[in-house]
This record gives sequence, C-alpha cells and structure tokens, in this order.
Amino acid sequence: MSMTSGSLGADGFASAARGDVERAKRPISVLVVVFTHAGDFLLLDRVHPPHFWQSVTGSLRPGETPRSAALRELREETGLCGGGALMDLHSTRLFPIKPAWRARYRPGVCFNREHWFALPLPGRRLIRLAADEHSDHRWLRAEDAARLVGSWTNRDAIRLIASRCALC
Repeated sequence: MSMTSGSLGADGFASAARGDVERAKRPISVLVVVFTHAGDFLLLDRVHPPHFWQSVTGSLRPGETPRSAALRELREETGLCGGGALMDLHSTRLFPIKPAWRARYRPGVCFNREHWFALPLPGRRLIRLAADEHSDHRWLRAEDAARLVGSWTNRDAIRLIASRCALC
C-alpha cells in the first residue's frame, strides 16, 4: 500500500490534508496471509512504525474490488503474483482505527473494514520488499507468527488458516 500524496507526520505515517479528502485513505482494506504447505507464514516488518510485523495489507483504491486490491498489494509489497491461487476467506473484521493514524482518512472516520485472503505456496519464495514500506521479512511457524504480529486481526487470520491447514 503506497501513499504518494500527503506528508509524513510525527508518527512517520503519510497523512492526508483535511481539505484533500479525495486522496484520503479508504477505510476498507485487505489482509493477505502468505503461507507455505509446510506451515511457514510470511511476515513483513513495517518501516513506519518500525518493528510492527504484519502480513500483506493495504487499502482499496476507488473502484477496486477486495480481490483486486489483494493481488495488487501482494505484488507491490512482496513481488509475488497470487493469480488463481489467491483464496478469498470470505471473512471480514471491523476494527477501530488507531487515533494516531486517523489523519490519513476523511474526517470522522474511526473504523476500517478488513477483508481476509490467503495465498498458499508449495514452498518459500524469494521476497522483493517495497523498501518504502517494509524493512525486513521472516518466515515463521504459525504460533510464532501470531505472537509477533502487531494486529489482533492478523493474529486471528493466521490462527484461522493454521487451524484449517493439516500441515501448519
């Protein structure tokens, strides 16, 4: 998920100017959990805030479907192409947007709707990080990944996938 407009605030996040609502982030996003058949889960370390580990995430652009956003974010953040292997988990979560991050959204927006996807892979792949968004990546077992992520929705998605995967 790349923000090309706005400025970096004190928290290091790109912020949308209040009068520039057409460029504000949409409060609809995707979470894409990438994992291998052997049960390794891919996590990315955000640049801002540092040491905030997560799966692939990003907001939908105007006119974009959740599936299209998931495929785009996957490609932008990791270099992976999901294609037909990308699974829609048919699950969403509504969560409150942290006050420090709300300036990136339209005034009064306090909640985000997150759509969950998964990308199963036969094995680990070479990951090409978007340097402006992520500084590192790790492949971890499900419980280690669930403990490291900074978001409860990401933790729940990893645990859901692991519970459905006999090898994880």
